[in-house]
Amino acid sequence: MSKSVNTLILGAGAAGLMCAAHAGPDTLVVDHAKAPGEKIRISGGGRCNFTNLYAGPENFLSENKHFAKSALSRYTQWDFIDLVDRHKIAWNEKTLGQLFCDNSAKDIIAMLLAEMQPAELWLQTEIGEISHDGSHFRVTLTREGRTTLATARNLVVATGGKSIPKMGATGLAYRLVAQFGHRLTDTRPALVPLTFDGEAKAQFAALSGTSVPARVACNGTSFDEGMLFTHRGLSGPSILQISSYWQAGDSLSLHLRPDLDLYDTLRSRRSTSGAKALTTVLAELLPKALVQHLAFDTGFTGNLADQSDTALQALAQRLTDWRVTPTSSEGYRTAEVTLGGIATDGLSSKSMESTHLPGLYAIGEAVDVTGWLGGYNFQWAWSSAVAAGRAIASA
Repeated sequence: MSKSVNTLILGAGAAGLMCAAHAGPDTLVVDHAKAPGEKIRISGGGRCNFTNLYAGPENFLSENKHFAKSALSRYTQWDFIDLVDRHKIAWNEKTLGQLFCDNSAKDIIAMLLAEMQPAELWLQTEIGEISHDGSHFRVTLTREGRTTLATARNLVVATGGKSIPKMGATGLAYRLVAQFGHRLTDTRPALVPLTFDGEAKAQFAALSGTSVPARVACNGTSFDEGMLFTHRGLSGPSILQISSYWQAGDSLSLHLRPDLDLYDTLRSRRSTSGAKALTTVLAELLPKALVQHLAFDTGFTGNLADQSDTALQALAQRLTDWRVTPTSSEGYRTAEVTLGGIATDGLSSKSMESTHLPGLYAIGEAVDVTGWLGGYNFQWAWSSAVAAGRAIASA
């Protein structure tokens, strides 16, 4: 069997479906999954954190920090919010500008499927050999036991990165574009919990389930959000954020309760609650289990009244610059995204088209543009997809 289309999109995730909505009618989207938009469906606890009110180029990591500016400025979070509103999908804002569906992430998938009409969607389709004959891409597709040779003027790579392999992520995008001469940047898991080995792992395991507000810093970047101790190490929003900036061997600086001046607070409490044990007062500011761990680790004892200013300063310093060195991360198994990918020096920032091979496009997570936690990566998917789709439709 054979099939000829103007545009073949590999991947029916956020970027692929959004691109199909803008690439024109003679478009085919293929995916190996049983259902489209699987990462959309599970995101945000099933409610899809579909964008962020504050999305901008400064919220993205890339070898070229300027690359994302063009796409993000020409299709903004406000454009996507308008689309959501036109489909009458109710949404709400949570912390730090994060927007979620009131009902279900499936509402976003249904919206994208409606928007991409009349493009075709083939699910449970395996992608085989891919080549280019000088004018068209030739892609072998296997579906329902039958093999089809698809030819297309335009080929859009929207198969994502390596994150969450249980959903089928394989890094196909990287192998595909490499065969056409594209360079790849180093890839690693991002927005991922960090882990410890040995004695440190055992110590943190005892705190599993304990959470605390924290400013987590690494390599000149810091984030103020919740931090969660797990049986393997550290998680929570602040840890997931900093994981994109952390590499093996780097230490983290943990500033507990950044909303308080701990030194001033302890000095003030000394005059009103001096008879209380230092650990008792600290347990009013920090989780009790964490205080017990720190007391054992640092050996601070006695009543608050017994603590000099110097002692309180030293304690505050310990609590605001607690240095820990994770061993590793939980890897792609739980990573929300892949850091790195298809190097941007081989793509047009305006259209996402290859500068090596006309008609080849790469969008979404597969590209070396990685957003912060909180809806930023979905916004990159929407913006890069629209850039490619509009370029194809106007060609």
